[in-house]
Amino acid sequence: VNVHEASAYGPLAELLQSLEVDPLLCYLSVAPGLYKPICSHLAGIGAVRPSTRLMLEKPIGHDFDSCREICDAVGSIFDESQVYRVDHYLGKETVQNLLALRFANSLFEPIWGAHAIDHVQITVAETVGVEGRWSYYDDAGALRDMVQNHILQTLALVAMEPPSDFEASAVRNEKVKVLQSLRPINAHSARQHTVTGQYVAGVSGYASVPGYLQEAGAVQGSRTETYVAVAAHIDNWRWKGVPFFLRTGKRLERRSTEIMVQFRDVPHNIFGDSQAGMDANRLHIRLQPEETITLQLMSKRPGLSGIQLKPVALNLSLTEAFDSERRRIAYERLLLDAFCGNSTLFVRRDELEAAWRWIDGIHAAWDEIGLEPKAYPAGTPGPVAADRMLEAFGAQWHD
Repeated sequence: VNVHEASAYGPLAELLQSLEVDPLLCYLSVAPGLYKPICSHLAGIGAVRPSTRLMLEKPIGHDFDSCREICDAVGSIFDESQVYRVDHYLGKETVQNLLALRFANSLFEPIWGAHAIDHVQITVAETVGVEGRWSYYDDAGALRDMVQNHILQTLALVAMEPPSDFEASAVRNEKVKVLQSLRPINAHSARQHTVTGQYVAGVSGYASVPGYLQEAGAVQGSRTETYVAVAAHIDNWRWKGVPFFLRTGKRLERRSTEIMVQFRDVPHNIFGDSQAGMDANRLHIRLQPEETITLQLMSKRPGLSGIQLKPVALNLSLTEAFDSERRRIAYERLLLDAFCGNSTLFVRRDELEAAWRWIDGIHAAWDEIGLEPKAYPAGTPGPVAADRMLEAFGAQWHD
């Protein structure tokens, strides 16, 4: 189908007239450059009505300018209230559970901030490579492909202030405040706050796999990152001084998506020097492959030799806790919400633009200092430089 030709929309117009669909849900998963002509032709056949909902898949632009251009083009045809920008991570049960965990339990809110939390880690690790999409991926890279959307949306849910209610506008108002409070990373701070990597040939799942530059269609000399780690800071009262360590990559050792909240050490150890190495509490939320929430606490070992401490884990498996409930896939929830006109789990324009502004600043810094990606073998945790970055902050990655 040639989406630029008005005649291509004739059969759709006839179908819509015969079905009298209301509300009408239009779902576009196409190259961003096609959004405007498709929307124009949808208007031409009378598909743009007050009750029409438009779902748009990422990527919505390549940077802030292209994002704004697309949003302006779509906004000239559809009202912002009709546009549902998809980030499928927001449809995942465990991501939504962040809101329940934080705002339906009085346990966490009093300690959810800089006075009790040392740092936060958000990890999206993939074992797959570029999967035949080398040209697309090389134009994007890990920062644009994963951090700009999935990871920053997750960060916003972790860091947002309590909304006044669970209406879409209230939730998204608080999310955008977080994204607008991200401290810019510039040429002076990029080497200390970011690490990039590119996978080389290695072993993944007991099989030898090629490096990024040996993939089909690869152009030699590409500096596109297949791995990125970022030390982000949110400049507001709640999170002042708390680093958010973000990382994502392809061809890594294992597949996982998780959030780890590292609490501070107790202010004074009353148990003596023998317990000097006791661990601070951690809250570990795993989104995939398993959906679990784990809280690590310190406990006394059984025995008669005084107070000997050991970290223990309180584990909640959401699959087991709700074993009789049907697990809904993310898109099932998102499609239903869009059809019903509930935009809570979709990305508003100002959120998208705030994320792109921050991402563009990092890319500009990389270009200015000529940052080169560090090589890491496929099937490993990623470049060692990412570990060194955390060590400089007095932290380490937790898997």
